[in-house]
Amino acid sequence: MECTVRWMGGDAGMAFVAESGSGHAVVMDGATDAGGRNLGLRPMEMILAGTGGCTAFDVVLILRKGRHTVNGCEVTLKASRADSDPKVFTHIHFHYKVKGKQLKPEAVARAIELSKDKYCSASIMIAKTAEITHDFEIIDE
Repeated sequence: MECTVRWMGGDAGMAFVAESGSGHAVVMDGATDAGGRNLGLRPMEMILAGTGGCTAFDVVLILRKGRHTVNGCEVTLKASRADSDPKVFTHIHFHYKVKGKQLKPEAVARAIELSKDKYCSASIMIAKTAEITHDFEIIDE
């Protein structure tokens, strides 16, 4: 896996473009009080977004493999950070909204647990510094 992060230069303030080995790019920037121009996600927001994407991917895949009808999956992550540097995540709460036909709570709970404990590399890595909690709701559609 590879990624190149490049500063966009003078007029861009503190904006950076990250280009992945798979050929995709994303803009990151800092807050205006840190010299940024608010042109993109903050780097720590990127970590949070990647973690949410990783676990949502797992949950949908696990439910599909179990032949459950999944029509949607959304996860909202709310994080707390340490007060002093390094300002690592100290707690992240994951709230899943899973949409589907006649989804069983046990199946959704199992998919979330498998993601948390076995498959989601991002959340397992973050769990080294942060307490991770989660809950979920099922929307029948």
